[in-house]
Amino acid sequence: MAAITTDGLTKRFSSTTTAVDHVNITVAEGEVYGLLGRNGAGKSTLMGMLLGLLEPTSGSFQIFGRSGSRARAASDVGALIESPAFYPFLSAQRNLEVIARYCGASARDVRRVLERVGLDDVAGRRFSRFSLGMKQRLGVAAAILGDPALVVLDEPTNGLDPQAIAQMRELIRSLRSEGRTVLLSSHILAEVEQVVDSVAIIANGAVVIESSLPNLRARHASDGVTVVVRTDDNAALLPALEALPGVSEIRSLPDGGIRLRTDDETARGLARELTRRSIGFTELTVETATLEALFLELTAQQTGDPDDHND
Repeated sequence: MAAITTDGLTKRFSSTTTAVDHVNITVAEGEVYGLLGRNGAGKSTLMGMLLGLLEPTSGSFQIFGRSGSRARAASDVGALIESPAFYPFLSAQRNLEVIARYCGASARDVRRVLERVGLDDVAGRRFSRFSLGMKQRLGVAAAILGDPALVVLDEPTNGLDPQAIAQMRELIRSLRSEGRTVLLSSHILAEVEQVVDSVAIIANGAVVIESSLPNLRARHASDGVTVVVRTDDNAALLPALEALPGVSEIRSLPDGGIRLRTDDETARGLARELTRRSIGFTELTVETATLEALFLELTAQQTGDPDDHND
């Protein structure tokens, strides 16, 4: 059974503003699924509909096979959406104890989740005295407190320092190892790449592509390889590259380098060919297909400024 399915899910805020546009995604049970997009792409709006915080304009969705109000009332879903809100005058532990009354969790569960997010040492501190990163971690603790089968995390690494980001990464991996499904959104692609199984790339409210991460990389590799060349003489390099068969998408980089797409055979022989033409170069690198590179390539054709409502 899929954890989440959507069918043409759409949200319009006005006749001219479509935040989520006929989105169809399938999140498999037990996987970490990433919603990727720039700020304003529609990620938070999509999550809001799945959690019943926003009413869809059209389309439908199911969570663990339940649709409509039954899906929204599910007790096996925990979530952190945007900035977490707690009672500012209560401690972290007391805030979670309040939530525990509503989700059937025990005092032991409260202590356990505080430890999992690295806040056990400051459990008695008032929420109002927490830093942004600490507030974010407390929000994640609240999301997993009820032992949910599905955890929805909107920008979970927002405001975290590098050590806390690494801890969050391990927490997400541990949730998956326990058989839970994690739906997360982020624009920090280097971090997402280390934990997700599948992704949906969203631009202007629409899904550009949905794929497992290995399949996405394989698709990119089948289209050729990306090479970056740096030289002190771009005036000679550019026409030489343009004359080579199989070379396409030649672009100048801000630092003076040249990025191009070509086939694997041409890439392997590029250094030899430039040397034969007496064109010196200081660097020639075949780029690995990172998630960030794939994202930029797939969204390159998307135009228009994102609307503030979308995210």
